[in-house]
Amino acid sequence: MIFVTGDMHGDITRFKSPGMKKLSYGDTLIVAGDFGYIWNNSKEEKSNLKKLTEKNFRIAFVDGCHENFDILEKYPIETWNGGKIRKIEKNIFHLMRGQVYTIEKKKIFTFGGGHSQDKDFRENTDWWEREQPNHQEILEGIDNLKQNNYDIDYIITHEPPASLKDCLGVDVLQRIEMHAFFEEMIKVCRYKKWFFGKCHIDKHIPLSFYAVFNSIIPLK
Repeated sequence: MIFVTGDMHGDITRFKSPGMKKLSYGDTLIVAGDFGYIWNNSKEEKSNLKKLTEKNFRIAFVDGCHENFDILEKYPIETWNGGKIRKIEKNIFHLMRGQVYTIEKKKIFTFGGGHSQDKDFRENTDWWEREQPNHQEILEGIDNLKQNNYDIDYIITHEPPASLKDCLGVDVLQRIEMHAFFEEMIKVCRYKKWFFGKCHIDKHIPLSFYAVFNSIIPLK
C-alpha cells in the first residue's frame, strides 16, 4: 500500500508514531517535502539514515523548502517506476520534480520545491536558490502530464496551489512560476486527490485537496 505524510525535518521520532505501525513489508511512504534527513552529513544524520534503511518499506520524498541541495544533488539519478529519482539508499528515494510514477497501478505526479517565507533570514547560511523550481522543470512536468493524457490518480507537491492560500490562512505575497503552473493543473488535470506538506497542518479542503503534516494517509 502507498501512504502519504507531511514534512519531517529530520525528526526520527516521527517513525515511532502509532500511525507508522500501519506500514508493512513492501509498502511505500511518500513524504510531501522537507524530508530533512539529508542536511549536514553529521554523525547523527548518518545514524538516522541507517535506521531508516532497516525499515521493511520504501521511503520516498519530494523536496521542500528546507533541503540541502548541495548534498542532495550529489546522489545518482536513476529511473524507477517510470520516473526519475535520486537514490539515497536501497529503500530511500528522492522523487524528482515533474515526474509521473506508477506505483501499485496508481499514477502519481510529483513536484517538489517552493518558496521559503524565512528566505531573508537564511539566505547567507542555509538557503538554496534551487528550492524554487525553474522553467525547464515545469516544462518537463507539462510534457509528462501530456504523455499521460493529463489523467493522474494522485498529485503530491510541497507547495499548495496558490488559490488555496486563503483557505489555509497562509499569507504569501510572493508568487513564483510554479504557482501559475499548479493553477493550470487544477483546470486541465483529472485526479482523485492532491496532497501537499508545506503548511504543517492536517486539513482536508473539499473536494480534493489535503494538507498533510503528522497524519499518515493511505492512498486507496
